[in-house]
Amino acid sequence: MTDAGITLAPTHVDPQLDGDHERMSHIVLEGYKPEKGDFISAGPSVVEGMVNGTAVKALCGKIWVPGRNPKRYPVCPTCKEIAESRGWKVPGG
Repeated sequence: MTDAGITLAPTHVDPQLDGDHERMSHIVLEGYKPEKGDFISAGPSVVEGMVNGTAVKALCGKIWVPGRNPKRYPVCPTCKEIAESRGWKVPGG
């Protein structure tokens, strides 16, 4: 079993995506820790994205630069379903 480093992150508006998708918090897999070994990064963290303007990728596939308070938005149902199917605890879920 592995421990997943997951974080909720709000989105910026992207005119090419569905408007409802923009009004959700998405789950970003920041990495994982195997049973034996150190934490392995899966890409930029949400904090890195907010500080450096680096794009992050949500479990649902959405790519964006995070910048708003995720607690103000409901969790993306696709991200939540993916996380729960892997046995992960969903933040705010």
